[in-house]
Amino acid sequence: MPPTEATRPAAVVLDVNETLSDLGAVGDRLAAVGADPQVAARFLPAVLRDGFARTLRADPLPFADVAADVLRAELAGARLDRPLEDAVAHVLGAFDEVVLHPDVAGGLRRFRDHGVVTAALTNGGLATCEALLERAGVREDVVHVLSVETVGPWKPHPAAYGHALDVCAVAPAEVLFVAVHPWDLDGAAAAGMRTAYLDRAGTGTYPRHASTPSLTARGLDDLARQVLAD
Repeated sequence: MPPTEATRPAAVVLDVNETLSDLGAVGDRLAAVGADPQVAARFLPAVLRDGFARTLRADPLPFADVAADVLRAELAGARLDRPLEDAVAHVLGAFDEVVLHPDVAGGLRRFRDHGVVTAALTNGGLATCEALLERAGVREDVVHVLSVETVGPWKPHPAAYGHALDVCAVAPAEVLFVAVHPWDLDGAAAAGMRTAYLDRAGTGTYPRHASTPSLTARGLDDLARQVLAD
């Protein structure tokens, strides 16, 4: 069935880390300082775990602070090519050079051209997200750049999604929330949003314990084609 005005979202809210951004630069820098190759795979999940824990105890911390402490623990005792604090700073500096996935720019532009409000909502820092979009030349395609640092609790806390809804000034059912993380989509669904899962690897798998996404796409450009009428 082709998309209609009734099914087309008024706003698309997008997760940032891994959904928009390719974090390969973080792994490259971990390798450069002498970290075990497995650290790259553990890094972001560990940051999210500890960030979620601080949110649950109602004392959230900035993403960069949590990330630095996770790296200190992961790199302690490793055969590094520089002092520990220098290694931590070098790895975190990767967030200043990460790039967008190839499918993102075209998808953002298509949403903009069809009059859909777009917003980026990150558990990371606002300035970092702004810089990512500016480097990629897509800042003008994103109407609102939002961070949980404005409200405190990390996604998937309801307050984080509520912040996006307030800024976009739309009802939850009018929003399509996009992410590669099922836990994030589950939180958005609980807030009343429709959800879209970006399955870039094409695995076709999704955890049964999470709310089933409204849509699944291979990339943001594919998603835009699915939901927008020409």
